[in-house]
Amino acid sequence: MIALDQVKEKHIQLRLKIMAQRLEEIIQQTKEKNRDPLFVLNQLTEVEAEHRLQSAIRLRFQQARLNEKITLDAFDFPHHKSRQDQKAQILDLLNLDFVSKHRDVILIGNPGTGKTFLAKCIAYADCNANIKVLFTSAMDMINHLIAAEADRSLLRKLHPYQSPALLVCDELGYLSLGPQGSHLFFQVISARHQTKSTLITTNLPFADWGKVFDSITVATAIADRRVHNSELLILGGSSYRRKAK
Repeated sequence: MIALDQVKEKHIQLRLKIMAQRLEEIIQQTKEKNRDPLFVLNQLTEVEAEHRLQSAIRLRFQQARLNEKITLDAFDFPHHKSRQDQKAQILDLLNLDFVSKHRDVILIGNPGTGKTFLAKCIAYADCNANIKVLFTSAMDMINHLIAAEADRSLLRKLHPYQSPALLVCDELGYLSLGPQGSHLFFQVISARHQTKSTLITTNLPFADWGKVFDSITVATAIADRRVHNSELLILGGSSYRRKAK
C-alpha cells in the first residue's frame, strides 16, 4: 500500500508544494462525502493552480514597479464632464482587450485631471490578469537609458522597456528630453510599435510634442506611431487634487 507520506514527498519533489500541503485534508473530505477518486485529483490540481496564479500575480505587481494598488472604484466620474463622456471608453480599457490587440493608449490632460490614476488602474488590472507590465515616468526611463549608454549596457537595459506586454510611460511633456533622450525614447517606441502596447500620459497635445523632443521630425515620427492604432482620451477640468484637499 502506498503511504500518504510517500505521495507527499513525490509532490514536493515535483514542486507541487500546495498539493502536498492539502493532500491529507482533501482526501479526508473525499472519504466523508464519499466522493469519486477523480474529485481528489481535481481538487488538488485546482488548489495548486490557484496558488501558482496568485504567486504569479504578486510577482507581476512587484515587476510593474507600482507603489500602490489602485482600482477604478475610487475614480470620481462626476468630477468633470470629460470623465462622464468617456466613461464607456475608460471601462472598456479595463477589459484589457487593447493589450491583446497590441493597441496603444494616450491620456492627455492638465496636471491633476486623473491621467496617472487611470494609468495605474489599468496597470494594476494587467497585473491581476497575469500580464507583464512596467510602470515608469518618462524621465526615469530616459535617465536610466542615458546612464546605460554611458556604461555601454544600453542593449541589455533597453530590454525591460521593450519586452513588457504593457509599458506605462507617465508624465511625458513636463521636461524636454533633449537630443539623446529623444533618440532613446524613439528606440523604445519603435521597438514596441504594433507588437506590444504602450500607455502614455502627457500634459501636451500632439501639436506641442516638438517642445519635448529634440526636433519636429522626431516628435512627428513618435506621434505618428502613437496615433496609429491607439485609444485617445482627453481629460479636462480643474485639478482633482485641489478638490480633495
